[in-house]
Amino acid sequence: MRARVPRATVALARHLLGKVLVRELPQGIVLARVVETEAYPQNDPACHAFRGMTPRNRALFLDVGHAYVYLCYGTSYMLNVASERAGTGAGVLIRALEPLAGLEILERMRPDTAPRDLLRGPGRLAAALAIDRRLDGIDLFSRGELWLARESRRREAIGASVRIGITRAADARLRFYVKGSRWLSGTRALNA
Repeated sequence: MRARVPRATVALARHLLGKVLVRELPQGIVLARVVETEAYPQNDPACHAFRGMTPRNRALFLDVGHAYVYLCYGTSYMLNVASERAGTGAGVLIRALEPLAGLEILERMRPDTAPRDLLRGPGRLAAALAIDRRLDGIDLFSRGELWLARESRRREAIGASVRIGITRAADARLRFYVKGSRWLSGTRALNA
């Protein structure tokens, strides 16, 4: 799969829409389609790699397709995909997923969360799929406990907006989403 994906952050953010994230849990397998992403290119002041490599962000400097998982504000993990060639720090945040199979597993694991909200928003989806720092650096293009498969259906119209929840380079239109998806995070105005 790696040979067929773009090695440019913005192109990868768009390319990942429609791909299927596979999560193998002790309770069973969950399949979910990527419906929303955000790009964090190399020289973007909002990118965690902007100031260089650290022990925390080293996975952003791996080859395209490796997971970068970090803890945001001490409360929520976030799943990103390294997006450039090895040595270049950049990534794509997975913001929302559409459940395809295994939703009942997630509902049992998180009974106090409405089904529609389980995979909407990067913190929620990481919590629902038990994604944490143990998965940091894994190859998402190789089958394992968390990996990316090909898209589940034909590509749909893609929308773009400003990114959500950041202060640096906040006006950059680097958030991409499947138009019309009911699984998106953010406001209706951002998803038009």
